Amino acid sequence: MTNVDLTRVKPYGDTLNDGKMQFSFTLPVQYGDESKEAAKQLLVKMGIEEPEIVHAEDLGKGFTFIVAYGICSHTVDFTAIEVPKVDVEIMDKYGVEDFIKENIKRDVVIVGATTGTDAHTVGIDAIMNMKGYDGHYGLERYKGVIAVNMGSQVPNEELLAKAIELGADAIIVSQVVTQKDVHIPNLTNLIELVEAEGLRDRMMIIAGGPRINHELAIELGYDAGFGPGSYAEHVASYVVNEIVKRNLV
Repeated sequence: MTNVDLTRVKPYGDTLNDGKMQFSFTLPVQYGDESKEAAKQLLVKMGIEEPEIVHAEDLGKGFTFIVAYGICSHTVDFTAIEVPKVDVEIMDKYGVEDFIKENIKRDVVIVGATTGTDAHTVGIDAIMNMKGYDGHYGLERYKGVIAVNMGSQVPNEELLAKAIELGADAIIVSQVVTQKDVHIPNLTNLIELVEAEGLRDRMMIIAGGPRINHELAIELGYDAGFGPGSYAEHVASYVVNEIVKRNLV
């Protein structure tokens, strides 16, 4: 394997360090030679060398979908990158169950929902439902975990009320609809409600979704954020470790 200079990383296409990149985007202009040229000029302004439009498709009146290739001459210093992320050793389902049995010695209660006007349940179901997702069982299947999935379009007030009723250790909020950052005020509102009840130190508040990451979650006042590629064991490992760390057993 060819050694890579991690201080000067650039895209890989056909050969190492060739800088080849693929782009796909939609332009709000009528399909035709002009739309292809517009896409090419845009890529040049972005600093992409030798742009090539390999596919253009009419999406209807006034819209063109573009697929293009080009060369990026820029590099990044990979060794200088620091990304805030949940710092916990991930256990599998059975490891979590053993951890609960040995260290917590009671059921862990987790309440989750997709809140606000968001009607999507794919994310919360992947984490909560017994069948889980992609071969990773959901929290409902975990021994020692009481997982309550309230579904979609749940008002923040109802989610919090259920968490208080059950004495939840953690609340999980899934946000799939993120156009125009509609998820930001909704996520912020839940934290405000929890703080108003004086419960911020008594339960963990966790956010997840396609545009959620740990850095954003912390910025909004959450304890942790889990984005794409997260499974039930990631959330469970974090929650049970935090219960012990915060002496909430």
